[in-house]
This record gives sequence, structure tokens and C-alpha cells, in this order.
Amino acid sequence: MAIWDVIVIGAGGVGSATAMHLAKSGVRTLGIDQYSPAHDRGSSHGQTRIIRQAYFEHPCYVPLLQRAYDLWGELEQHTNQKLFHRTGLVEIGPADGIVIPGVLHSAMTHDLPIERLSPADIRERWPGIDGNNDWRAVIEQNAGFLKVEQCVQAHLAMATHHGCDLVHNCGVHQWSSDSREVKVTTDHGVEIAAQLVIAGGPWTHSLIPELSTSLKILRKHLYWFQPESDGFQEKNGFPCFFHETANGFFYGFPCIDGTGVKIARHSGGQPIDAPDLDSSTEITTDSEDRKLVIDYANDYLPGLGSTLVKTAKCYYTSTPDEHFVIDQLPGHENVCVVAGLSGHGFKFASALGEIASNLALRKDIPFEIEPFAIKRFS
Repeated sequence: MAIWDVIVIGAGGVGSATAMHLAKSGVRTLGIDQYSPAHDRGSSHGQTRIIRQAYFEHPCYVPLLQRAYDLWGELEQHTNQKLFHRTGLVEIGPADGIVIPGVLHSAMTHDLPIERLSPADIRERWPGIDGNNDWRAVIEQNAGFLKVEQCVQAHLAMATHHGCDLVHNCGVHQWSSDSREVKVTTDHGVEIAAQLVIAGGPWTHSLIPELSTSLKILRKHLYWFQPESDGFQEKNGFPCFFHETANGFFYGFPCIDGTGVKIARHSGGQPIDAPDLDSSTEITTDSEDRKLVIDYANDYLPGLGSTLVKTAKCYYTSTPDEHFVIDQLPGHENVCVVAGLSGHGFKFASALGEIASNLALRKDIPFEIEPFAIKRFS
């Protein structure tokens, strides 16, 4: 039976980054995931994720994002891959809404470069993006998208390069801890370590039942449309986009690799008790969600059309305030958890992995993570 310094449960977006940072620190690291590498069963898949710095959710995220940008750049260099595509991001909505004031506040607080535009400016520059005439818009040129599966695979490859042992297609049945060690029971037996990091995404419910009342799992749907014109192509300068509308938040990506324009609804979602056992999207279709997305495309993406060529699903694991959980688990001084990323966490994965590694190794963390403490739920 191997004795590890740290075991990481979950090897998705955050878990893969955590495993890499731990192994890079020279500690004996074991990463465990119940599915194959960069799988499509959780929250870290679906081709792309938006990455941005002028964060409308709260300015406290910006320092984390600045570190994440640096780390994504290092990962690209070390793996000789282009993971971050700086297409720019157009955000558009009411002047007194949530998105535009939030973006402007974060940009002002952290002196971030953004350009203010009107819907008419947007229509002239990108005819495929529209908005109500009384709305406002901004473009963040230093934003874009991450190739999500490639990012996970790159972190896993670098974790292995630095000596991490990764075990995939292996379920975790239970774990326990005392002041000396943690024990993790898997399909293959019992593993023992000094520290445990849990990065289980929507499976955090079952891994940490005491957090289940503070974490809501939402099934989300992704859609790809075949555009009717070439104007939606990344190669032709089309950006990522995010709309705040009367029907909620919607976002999307330019057409890349010939797979169509990806659109999804950030609002809503189907509440579920646990991730689906079947990975098929056919048995989990949300007809209301699909109609809202098609109506959104018809209203605000002129020329896209409604030819749907692909669908997928993923999960949000959301906290009541939609802020993250990054903390040591109360009552378990050698167990750290990163959870509740609430549908906006992947862009931070590189930095969250570094933070989780530092938590496990009792190193200083140069960020204010008090807003993400578990005690706020009580």
C-alpha cells in the first residue's frame, strides 16, 4: 500500500491543476478520477470556456484571474500548445443591469483596459451581434476562450511529467481522516496520505455530505448552431459574447474548427440531486431551455440562423451566493476542498490548483480567500 503526501480526488479542471502544482512541488501525489482523462461527464468539457478579467461578479476575483492568466501562459509554454484564444469579449446589456455596471466597477478598481461601446457600434463592428438601442456595451480585448479539454489534458500531462501518479476509471467509495493521516477507499483498495484535496465538482455532494445543503447541482445545456454567414468565424475576427437580457444571461463563442457557434444560457438550469448516470443528452433535454436559446439567437445574433448541429450537457455546482468554496474542511485539518464554482470557475482553474496545493502544503497564499470560506454558510 502506497503512502502518499497528498491525494487529490477529482482530476477535472481544478483537480488536474492541483495535481500538477503538488507534483511540481516535489511531493508524492496521487490523483484519482472515476472516469477517463478529460471526460465529458462533469463540468470541464464542451470545447470552450470564456476567460475574462473585468469581472462583473465582484472585483475580488480580479487578482485571482491575473494569476490565472500568468499560469495559463506558463502551461502553454511548457506544453507548446495554444490553449487561450484572445478573441476579445463583447458584453452587452442594460446600463443599470448587473453585467455592464459590474464590468465597469472591476475595470476601474483594477485599472483594466476596456472599451465602452453602443449597440450601434457593436452592430457596425460585428453585424452578427445585436442589442437593444438603450443598452450599453463593452469590449474586453484581453478576454477570449480556453480550449477546455486541452487545458485539462495539459495539466494532467504536466502532473505526470513532474511525477504524479494518476489513476483514472477508479471510483472513490469513502474517505476518513484523523490528526495523523487520511484514508481513501477506492475500487482498487485503500490509499493513505498525509493530506487530501477534494475537487469533486458535482460529486462533492456525495464526497462531503455536510456541504450538500450549501451546494445545488444544476444540469446545463450547450448548443452549437451552423451559422448562415462566414462573419461568425474566429478566423474572421468574431469575438466571444455575453448578453444580459430580460430572459437572463446568455453567452457564446465564435465558430472554431468548423463545429458551429456555441451558445448557452448562464441563467436557469435543471436542479438535480446527483450527476446523471447516463451521459446521453437525449434523455435530459430541456425543451424550455432550448426554446429560450433559439429565441435569444433570433433576437440578438442576426444572421446566425437556427440550424442546430450539436448539443451537450454539463453541470453547475452552485453555492447560495454563487461564490466559490476554497477552504480547509471544518473538523478535518488535513482535508482541503475546492467546490461550488457556480458555473464561472474554469477560467480560474490554473490558479485554484495552485491555491489548493498551497493549502495542502501549508504554504502562504498571496490572495484574500476569506470570501470563499465554508463558515459563511453557517
